[in-house]
Amino acid sequence: MSVFTAAADQSLCAPLPVLGKDVTVPLVTGGEVTYAALDYAASAPALQRVWDDVAAYAPYYGSVHRGAGYLSQLSTDLFENSRATVAEFLGCRADDQVIFTRSTTDSLNLLAAVVPADCQVFVYETEHHASLLPWRDARVTYLNAPRTPAQAVETLERALADREPYGPALVCVTGASNVTGELWPVKELAAAAHAHGARIVLDAAQLAPHHPVDIAELDVDWVAFSGHKLYAPFGSGVLAGRSDWLQQAEPYLAGGGASRKVARRTDGGVDVEWHSTAARHEAGSPNVIGVYSIASACKALTEAGFDNLVAREQHLVGAVRAGLAGVPEVKVLSLFGDEAPRVGVISFVVEGWNSSHFAAALSAEYGIGVRDGLFCAHPLVRTLLGSDPQEVGECGAPEAEPGERSLNAIRVSFGAGTPDEHIERFVRAVKELVSKGAQWKYRTEDGRCVPDRGAAQL
Repeated sequence: MSVFTAAADQSLCAPLPVLGKDVTVPLVTGGEVTYAALDYAASAPALQRVWDDVAAYAPYYGSVHRGAGYLSQLSTDLFENSRATVAEFLGCRADDQVIFTRSTTDSLNLLAAVVPADCQVFVYETEHHASLLPWRDARVTYLNAPRTPAQAVETLERALADREPYGPALVCVTGASNVTGELWPVKELAAAAHAHGARIVLDAAQLAPHHPVDIAELDVDWVAFSGHKLYAPFGSGVLAGRSDWLQQAEPYLAGGGASRKVARRTDGGVDVEWHSTAARHEAGSPNVIGVYSIASACKALTEAGFDNLVAREQHLVGAVRAGLAGVPEVKVLSLFGDEAPRVGVISFVVEGWNSSHFAAALSAEYGIGVRDGLFCAHPLVRTLLGSDPQEVGECGAPEAEPGERSLNAIRVSFGAGTPDEHIERFVRAVKELVSKGAQWKYRTEDGRCVPDRGAAQL
C-alpha cells in the first residue's frame, strides 16, 4: 500500500505551484521522466507566484532611491515596501533594521565585519560553513557537536561562563541543520546567551522556508536567510535585527547609496558621512528584483499558512523516514536521535555504496535530483560518519570508485512544492538500487560520478 494512501483523509494541503514542476529529463536507460527536484536544501525551486509577481513588475523596472522619474519612484516604493514585508514576516521589533544582501553567506560576513574589535564569537562545529567561517577577525570559540538539544544549551552556558576577559560576545547558531534537518533549541540558546551578556544571530537559511521565524518571539538579535532557499530566485538575502553594531561600524561596502554626504578636504582628502539607516550597508545599485521576489515569497508562504505547510511537510518526512527504515543497509544521520523534530532535510549513507555513485544512479536512472558530499558542513558530516571531524574533505564527490565506501553522504530535501509522487519514486528507487544494484556503469569525471556513456547497460 502506498505511504500516501491516507493523505486525502488527513486533509493535507496541495503542494504550492513551483517552476519546473513539469520539466522532463532523459534517463540513461532510455526515455524521459518528470524531474523530481529533491535538493531543496541547496536551492528550492521558485514559486510560480513569485515568478508571476516579478514578471508583472519587470516592465516597470527602474533604479531606486535617487531617480526623479516615475519608474524609479515606483521601484523605490516597491523596494521599501518589500523591506516592510520582510520585517513583518520575521516579526521584527520596532527598532530592528532589515538589510538586503546577496545570501545568508553575505549576511553573516556583513555581521562579522561589524562586530566590535574585541568581540568573542561562539559557534558550534555543526554549523554550515556560511556560519562557521566568517569570523576571521574575531576571537572564535568552536563548540563540540552536542548530542541532545539540552546538551547544546549546557555546552553554550559553560563556554559563556568561562569566557575571559569579559566583553562583547556573539553566539551564532542554525535554526535547522542543513545536514540532518533537526531543529535546534533557538529560544533556549538565546536565553542562555542573553543571561551571560552575549548576543545571538540565527542562521535561518534552512528554517525560514519550513517554519515561521519570529525575531521577537525567539528573542534573537539577528536573523539571516537566503532568497534562493525561500522559493525566490538566486542572488538575494536578508540580515535583520539590532541596529547598533550596524550603525557604529564602517559600511560593509563603501560606495554610492551608503554615503549621505561626501566632501573634499583642504588637504586633498575626502570626508564622508555615512547613512545610519539600512542603506549604510547596501552600497551600489540594489537587486530590486531579488528583493521583491523575497517579499513575494514571504507573502505567499504567509497566505498559504505555515500550519498547513508544516503538516504536509511532516507527512513527507514521515514517508521518507519510514521508507528508509525499511532498508537495513541505509543509515540516517542524526545528532539528536530519531524522535527529534526536523524539517524536510534528511541525510543518509548506504552500506557498500559510494554516496556519489548512489546519487548519480538516482539521477541518471530515476530522474531524481539529490545532493551528495559534505554539504558545506565538513566537521559535522565527519562527526556523524564517525570519522575525524578534522579530516579534510570536499563538498563534491571524492576520488573513489563507484561501489567503494566513501566518507560523504547523500541528502534528500523537499518542501512546499514537493508532490507525493517524487517522494514515492525516491523511496522506490532507494529500495531498488540497494536490492538490485545500478543498471549502468559509472565513472568519476572532474570530481563527479557520472554515467559511462561508452558502457553498455548492466
